Amino acid sequence: MNTTQVTITKTLQQTAYNNPKKLGDKTKLTCKKSPQPGLTQGNCPFDGAMVSLGPITDAVHLVHGTVACTHNPWATHGSLSSGSQLHQTAFSTGLTENDIVFGGEKKLYKAILDVAQRYNPAAIFVYATCVTALMDDIDGVCKQAAEKIDMPVIYVNSPGFLGNKNLGNRIGNETLLNHVIGTEEPELTTPFDINLIGEYNVAGETWNILPLFQKMGIRVLSKITGDARYREVCYAHRAKLNIVLCSNVAIKMAETMAERYGIPYIEESFYGIENLNHCLRNIAAKLGKLLGYGFVACELKERTETLIAEETAALDIALAPYRSQLKGKRIVLCTGGVKIWSFILAARDLGMEVIATTDSKTTEEDKAKIKKYLGEEQIILSDTTPEVLLKVLKETKADVLISGTGLQYTSLKARIPFLDINHERHHAYAGYKGLVELAKELSEALCSPVWEQVRKPAPWDEN
Repeated sequence: MNTTQVTITKTLQQTAYNNPKKLGDKTKLTCKKSPQPGLTQGNCPFDGAMVSLGPITDAVHLVHGTVACTHNPWATHGSLSSGSQLHQTAFSTGLTENDIVFGGEKKLYKAILDVAQRYNPAAIFVYATCVTALMDDIDGVCKQAAEKIDMPVIYVNSPGFLGNKNLGNRIGNETLLNHVIGTEEPELTTPFDINLIGEYNVAGETWNILPLFQKMGIRVLSKITGDARYREVCYAHRAKLNIVLCSNVAIKMAETMAERYGIPYIEESFYGIENLNHCLRNIAAKLGKLLGYGFVACELKERTETLIAEETAALDIALAPYRSQLKGKRIVLCTGGVKIWSFILAARDLGMEVIATTDSKTTEEDKAKIKKYLGEEQIILSDTTPEVLLKVLKETKADVLISGTGLQYTSLKARIPFLDINHERHHAYAGYKGLVELAKELSEALCSPVWEQVRKPAPWDEN
């Protein structure tokens, strides 16, 4: 238990962003605030660990606890796979009252052997929940079972009572760093190998990005962890550059890999034209620097500029009909992390304006970007309760609310359209194709005839 406490305390004290050159001497320990677990659905380390590890598609994700704990991660996270669908199967030891009284170690051991025999996964991740973390030696059972079946059985120590969802994300990343990354070697490497860290292929967003890298001549060695296979995560330490997509939960992973394996990293975003063009140019520049600015580096830069020119020209044609409909529309944006400032720029690409947003799950650099992109008349909300949001939506005369599904009914009360942007969504908004999809969804939402109807007075109030 002492070892566990040391690990958790260390993770809580991780700096989400600590580049003094960009922030001066001001850094913020975003996870050091005392956690309040269980306040809302999804605010749980177990759920956060499932976000980080669950997209590994050819592994079994076994929840050691009651069946109720198993529901939320599979019901709310839309990480898709281009191959194995094993990660979509919910596995649980399904503890009963008797197991809680007498212990669940034997049941867990039997469950591990059973799923190994029936499904032959690449690995088995075993997740602790609140009750089982207190009563069972889960780590010992995992080690014993791994020797029996000759297969990686990895203990994920992220029970709900430890803190919040962000902490769970980091625990999941620490699990990969300590037990997965560096355990195997790739068949071959190239000077153009990169890793994507913090991209979970929600609604297939990774698939919008991979063809771009392929055209540039860059190979994505490991995806951590959207549409990933277990083995590719094992040899992620052989990449030449790490691309961090969510600095709030993944920056520490990139920093650790830089220390252990000497892999440099950059923080980027795939949302919006400006962000994506900057991302592609920056990756080409960083790889070019590593290659020594020779002929190969010049070719990479040339391919990148050609790709950006072609994609931007095609995008302008595809977006033209949507921009005429969306121009001047006002958005209230309630999401978290890098998506906040990323979508401010993406909205600007469509001719729309973000008039209010939150600062949830953001680093100090994220907050600086939000203030810069919003301008002087910025409204940054720390309180996103329905009462506050309804007031903001009314006072700002917003046209649409972009948020997670938890606030969908708030938009209905305000009688304005709603667009889902979080893990539950079914549409990919990353990349050039994703921006067209975003424009299409916003256009359909705003132009629906239902809003004209619901804003009219009721027939009995017309007079």
